[in-house]
This record gives sequence, C-alpha cells and structure tokens, in this order.
Amino acid sequence: MEAYPHRYEAHAAGEAAGSVLVSSEGLPVLTTAPPRQFGGPGDLWSPETLLVAAAANCFILTFRAIATASKLAWQHLDCDAEGILDRVDGVVRFSELHLRARLVVTTAADIDRARRLLEKAEGACLITSSLAFRSTLTTEITAAA
Repeated sequence: MEAYPHRYEAHAAGEAAGSVLVSSEGLPVLTTAPPRQFGGPGDLWSPETLLVAAAANCFILTFRAIATASKLAWQHLDCDAEGILDRVDGVVRFSELHLRARLVVTTAADIDRARRLLEKAEGACLITSSLAFRSTLTTEITAAA
C-alpha cells in the first residue's frame, strides 16, 4: 500500500442540458444524469446512486481485506445498499444508509466469526466513515452446501 495521503481525481463535464460525463485517468467514462426524482431520465448513473454504490463497493472490499487478514474462508458476498435522501434542518442531504449483506461462508462453524468480521468491515469502510449520516448493516450468512 502507498503512504498516505492518497489522492483520487475525477473530472466531470456537461452542457446546460443532457448527461454529464464523469472520467478519471485510466478508467472508463461514465455517463450520468440526475435521478428520476430530480427530473432525470432514471436510466443513467446519478451522483446519488454513485455515492450509494461506492458505500456498498467499499464495504465489500473492506470485508475482503479483513477476512483475508483473519483467514476467514468465504465464497460470495452480495451487498444491497439504500441511501435515504431527506430534508434535515432545512438542507437536503443523505440522512441514512442501509446495507444488507448476504455472505456465503465455507463452513457453518464460521458463521459467528463471519458476522463479527462483517460488522468490523462496516465500521472500517472509509467511504461510510467519511460521510455524515447514520449507517446500518443487516447481514445474512449461509454455509455452502
């Protein structure tokens, strides 16, 4: 891992109407637009969906690192994320984030330890730790057949 601080750069470009192109060196360009709730088409990534997706993605990558360090054998992790956008103290902002994680571990004996590692990952995720809203985690763990 590189020494801190890390820097991440992105670029966005758009016109008075239409989609916005989001790019970063070496990455595919994303076409974005406002979400349906703000008059957008609803069929493109929006800043709101990107933020919620970043939280889910960070949770899985953080769990992967923690599970590896803890030598937990696992097969698959799905994470659904729901961000709640609301008016709070006169300001529209995300007020909550709900993560629903479904993990498949190799053996049933690892279920309790896996739950603790999922909870640790939720607390260690740098995206959710950097945001000012309440984050919750719901987990479901099964053992492979």
